[in-house]
Formats: sequence, C-alpha cells, structure tokens
Amino acid sequence: MATKGGPATGRAGRRFKDESITRQRVKPGTVRRILPYALRYRWPMALLMLATIAQAVITAAGPLILKAIIDDGILERRTAVVVWLCVLVAGLALVEAGAMYVNAWCSGRIGEGLVYDLRTKVFEHVQRQPLAFFTRAQTGSLVSRLNTDVVGARQAVTTLLSQSVSVVLTLILVLAAMFYLSWQITLAALVMIPCFLLPARLIAGRLQRLTRERMQLDADMSSMMNERFNVSGAMLAKLYGRSQDEAGLFAGKASKVRDISVMSVVYGNVLGIVVTVLTALTTALVYGLGGALTISGALELGTLVAMVTLLMRLYGPVNQLSTMQATAMTALVSFDRVFEILDLKPHIAERSGASSLTEVRSREAAGGSDGDAPDLEFDRVSFRYPSAEDVSLASLESIAFRRPERTDNAWTLKELSFRVPAGKLTALVGPSGAGKTTITQLVPRLYDPNEGAVRIGGHDTRDLTLQSLRDTVGVVTQDAHLFHDTLRANLEYARTDASEHELIEACEAALIWDTIRALPDGLDTVVGDRGYRLSGGEKQRIALARLLLKAPPVVVLDEATAHLDSESEAAIQRALTTALAGRTSLVIAHRLSTIREADQILVVEAGRIGERGTHDELLEAGGLYAHLYRTQFAKQAPSKEIGLSPEPH
Repeated sequence: MATKGGPATGRAGRRFKDESITRQRVKPGTVRRILPYALRYRWPMALLMLATIAQAVITAAGPLILKAIIDDGILERRTAVVVWLCVLVAGLALVEAGAMYVNAWCSGRIGEGLVYDLRTKVFEHVQRQPLAFFTRAQTGSLVSRLNTDVVGARQAVTTLLSQSVSVVLTLILVLAAMFYLSWQITLAALVMIPCFLLPARLIAGRLQRLTRERMQLDADMSSMMNERFNVSGAMLAKLYGRSQDEAGLFAGKASKVRDISVMSVVYGNVLGIVVTVLTALTTALVYGLGGALTISGALELGTLVAMVTLLMRLYGPVNQLSTMQATAMTALVSFDRVFEILDLKPHIAERSGASSLTEVRSREAAGGSDGDAPDLEFDRVSFRYPSAEDVSLASLESIAFRRPERTDNAWTLKELSFRVPAGKLTALVGPSGAGKTTITQLVPRLYDPNEGAVRIGGHDTRDLTLQSLRDTVGVVTQDAHLFHDTLRANLEYARTDASEHELIEACEAALIWDTIRALPDGLDTVVGDRGYRLSGGEKQRIALARLLLKAPPVVVLDEATAHLDSESEAAIQRALTTALAGRTSLVIAHRLSTIREADQILVVEAGRIGERGTHDELLEAGGLYAHLYRTQFAKQAPSKEIGLSPEPH
C-alpha cells in the first residue's frame, strides 16, 4: 500500500495482488465497436465537420490577410486597403465565433448522446445478469463503469471529434500557405515535427496503463463508500467501534488514487514541457532563417510576419496531435472497460421461441384443463453454483486479492426429485446448508439446474419466457428488501397499475394497514434505505402485501418468522393464511406452526430429499425430522404457536 505522502512509482501495479487486471491491454476491435455508437449522430457530426472546416480555413487565412495588410497596405501607404482588410478580419472573427458555437453544440450533443446510449445499454445488460453475478461483483465497481468510465469515454470522444478533423485540416491548410510564402522555412519547420510526435507515442502507452489502474482504484474506493454509507454498513462500523479503522482504510485507498493521479498529471505535463521546448527551438530557427532571408531581400517583411504567425498556428495543431494520442488511449481504455460488461453473456437466457406460461395455461383452461394454480415438479435435478469465470469479471470483484484458480464446485443438489401438488402447501425443513434456499431459487429461475428439469404446470421453466415465469411465481425472502422510496412506490413495484383501493386491500390482508394509516404521510411515507425506518415485522408484512398485490398462483417463501418477536410472528402467520390460500406454495419452514399445517413436508439433507410425509408420519418414522423436532421445533411453546387456518382448496 502506498504510504501517506509517499510518491507513486513505476511499480504502482504491484499494489495489486492480481496484476492481470491493470496490465490488461485494450482489446483489438475496440475502435470498430465504437463507430456504430458515433454514427447514430451522423447529422450532428456532419454539421460539426462543416463548422470545423470553417474554423480551419479562417485559421489559415488570417496570417495571409496580415501579410497583405503589411505589404500591400501599410508599406504601400494605402489606407483603403488596410481598412477593408481589417473589416474582412472582423467579419471572419464573427464567422469563426459562430463556427465555434456550432462546434460546441454538436460536440455536446454527440458526447452526451453517447453517454446516454452506453449507460442505458449497460444498465439494461446488467439487469439481465444472473443472481450469481451480483453475489460476486462489487456494487461500487459497477456504478463506476456507468459513471467514471462512461463519462471518461464521452470526454475523450468529444475532444477527439472536435479536434481530429480540425487538426488535420488546419495542418494541411497552414502548410499549404507556408509553402506558398517560403518553401525554405516550411521545410525547416517540418523537420522538427517528428520530434513532437515521438515523445507523445512513448508517453501514451504509459498513460494507458495508468488510466486503467486509476479507474480500477476509483472503483475500489467507490465500492467501499457504497458499502459503508448504507445503513447496514454504518451500523456495523458503529457497533464494533471500527469508525477510525474504516477512516484509515479509506485513507489508504484514497492515497492510492492520489498517487496514481499524480503520476498521470506528471506524465501529461512532461509531454507539454517537451512540446513547449521544441516549439521555442523551432520558433528561434524560423526567426533566424527568416530574418536572414529578409535582410538579404529574398523575403518581404510582411511575409516574415505571416510565416511566424503561421508557425504558431502550425504547432498548435501539432501539439494537439501529440496530446490526442494520450486522449485516444484514455478513450479506448474507457470504452474497453464498458465493453467488458456488455460482453458478459447472461448465464440465464431466454430461449428462442420460448412460450408464455400465462398464455399456455389460458389455452389449457379453455380446453377444459384445470385453470387454477399449477403444480411444481423437480425431476432428477442436480445443481452446482457457477464458477466466477462463468458469471463475473475479475475487475468487478475485489482487486485486493488474486482470484483463485478455477476449481470444480461441489454439487449443491444431486438427483433431487419431488412434486408440489397444485394449490397445496409444501414445507422444506433441514439443517443449515442442506440446499433449501437453492431449491427455492431454482423455481423462479434465478439459476438453472445443471441436470434434470424444474417444471411448472408440466412445462420446463427453461422453455418459458422469463416475464411469464416471474409473473407466475411470487417470492418473499427472509430479508425483505424495500427501496429508499415511499411505501406506495414499494407496493406498486408488484403492479404499477394498482388502484388506491387495491393497495389498501392488500395491506389489510397483510395486517399492516393499521400501521400505515397511523403514519403522518400514510402510503406516501418514505421508508429509508432498505426500509430501515420500519421494524423487521413491518417490512415482512409490506413484502407480503406486495406479494398479495401481485397475486401469483405459485408462492415461494423463505419463511420470515424465525427471528421476529411473538407479536410480529403472530401477525405474519395470520397474513400467511391469506397469502397462501389456494396457491401452490413452497415454504422454507422455521416454525412448527407452519410445518404442522403443511400438506407435505420434505426433509432436505446434503442436497437430497431424505424424508417426506406429514408431521405425524415423520415423527413416527424417527429419522432426521424427528431429530430436528426434538432439537429445534419442540422448543417452540405450543401456547405461542399460531397455526395456519385451513382454507378450502
């Protein structure tokens, strides 16, 4: 780690355990991939070209007019010529001002349009990534790609668009004017141009690596801020008294960003220093050679003044041309990091010609089949979690550690088969790590089985459209997530077209309406980051209300009553009576009350179904369930148990 106040060195990359991230070169074909984004703005680009051409012509014409003012006006004592040429200079200045305005507008339109296109495409693409992607990627790194990297690409592209054509045209026109006035001085000036470009080429490669390293360090620092600035992170730091340690850790990360930024500034300024010295030497050469030619009578005074002015206008574009290499490298690194995200193929993809489960079930109902809740089946399902290489990027994970070599993951589920009857409640029980949560994640297709099939209503979930599957399956996790928004917005996330009456009805069914009504702003109350302004029981009831508003025929619950007080548990259990009535339900059960009311209990052990049956049947069998009952469930006092009232199916 860089020491506080210590200078960064060329060994900056050694701060990373995995240098493959920072030593990575821009992929071939990146430039070709940028063009389609830029070509969407062909008309602003055409207007930008016209404005640039106008500026280049005026830049080259100015010194020629100055020569005419001196040689044909002042030296010849022709006042009218001086006046009209000065009027022409003023007119060209107004035209140039208009061209500069058009240039700025077009550059902004193209650059900001590019930012919009990239941001929306990356955001949409990230939304399609599997759950495994989000369990590995640092949120701050993702946000950095959409902010720092995309903005860096915009700044570089805007600069390149506004400068590239202008630089080339200005060089051509200025050199043509210089050859017209004096070929000897022009050749002397041209000899020096390679001296400008060579240092730029050497420095640009170093700046590319520094840019990539700085972006990665920025992302790492952003990730820490993202984790520490939310309620959970802030609470953890306070409870463990680690505020000072956190400040020191952040200072270390910030110092790395500082050091690498200092190196970037130094390399950038070295290029400017070299260009300044070379410009001064070339100017001295032209003054000496031009002065000698003027004294000998081979060159007019006005021509010498025009040549010096043209020289200044020549090395301006040459200087830009040298810095444009570094700018182009920055742009390529930024685009390359954005394209890394876009190149990630979603691990869970919708098959071509996938069927809508809603439409299929509607046709089946019209044909006389049962149109109620569908059944759910696991058919010889085996599953292992995907490796990091399959779902994520090393540069999106922590850069403090080298990603381990790829190893085959152990099977989480192995040849698991069971059926959840339509409209019935099936409870999953078993020791921690047995695979219960994995089973519930396969139903809404957060993951796909490696072998076997998960079927809903007899249809393989991989053959269904993702939208129809998510519309059919409703899930409430143990940690109910709420957005930092109003209660209304969090509820409408299930159904954006829900009416006020439907919102209230869902809240009443979830036994949370009395609490909401007592709030000063009612449904318009902002719940805070991740809903932390609400208690655990209140958040769970809001999540149930959201589920009821969605009204899915299949419900998956990681039952949320395990860590609640008895009053909150009782309220949620009563709400569950409504939530599960008539629906195909798969519940990870933590409470004996839920287990006793289940139509079927599945005991999961080491990724397999070890036992199945009702509560009484499994107790009588004396297996793992009986052991779990004695060690866990029997401790739940019968007086505190709130049973699920049987509903007619």
